[in-house]
Amino acid sequence: MVLELFLDLYSPPCRAVYIFARKNGIPFELRPVELGRGEHMKPEFLKVNPLGKVPALRDGDFLLSESVAILLYLSRKYQTAAHWYPPELQARARVDEYLAWQHAAIQLPAANVYLCKSLLPYFSGQPVDTTKLEQLLGKLTPSLQHLEQKVLAARPFLASEQLSLADLTAFTGLMQPTAVGCDIFQDRPRLAVWRARVEAALGPQLVQEAHRLVLQPRDPQLAQQDPQLAQELVRRLQERLR
Repeated sequence: MVLELFLDLYSPPCRAVYIFARKNGIPFELRPVELGRGEHMKPEFLKVNPLGKVPALRDGDFLLSESVAILLYLSRKYQTAAHWYPPELQARARVDEYLAWQHAAIQLPAANVYLCKSLLPYFSGQPVDTTKLEQLLGKLTPSLQHLEQKVLAARPFLASEQLSLADLTAFTGLMQPTAVGCDIFQDRPRLAVWRARVEAALGPQLVQEAHRLVLQPRDPQLAQQDPQLAQELVRRLQERLR
């Protein structure tokens, strides 16, 4: 049976899984799950992941969720190039260190900036709360400064001298606020050079393909096709951004 990946390419972790699979020539069937249409809350998807989150993987009878777990599963099953997840003990530990740190330090605050600047106004019809946006950017700033001043001062990539899963997860996460006009790379020259280096290593065409949805404006008329769903998504977004 063909490996199935349940993804919404608006989501940074989903883009990381998609890019990794495509870059490594891993055969898979893409099963789109549109979060903005509430498809992650439907019974058929909850059979794949009862938590109602993407990405998710189905490999025959085996089901798996969480992007880091999926990336590691794919790297092991398909024996991808060693630079993604190095076999050497300390090099691998450095990748593990970033993957353990990034969710709360990068992924969550970067996604919240995107939600505040784009998704909440889209579904609520209200203008961006600029005060809240500045607060959320402020929560991301210490982690960006750590990468700029410490990590990338020591090496060209986040965990080693080569591209790894650490860089892939960071890149897709940091593209989220960038996609809605929050240039987090400005005035951070090392981070900006790292971004270009990662994009070149992944391949600009693949990066563009994976980020096509998030980089293009949403059609505001689609937001109210299901007012009840829009209201529920606004409630969830407001609760998350408190």
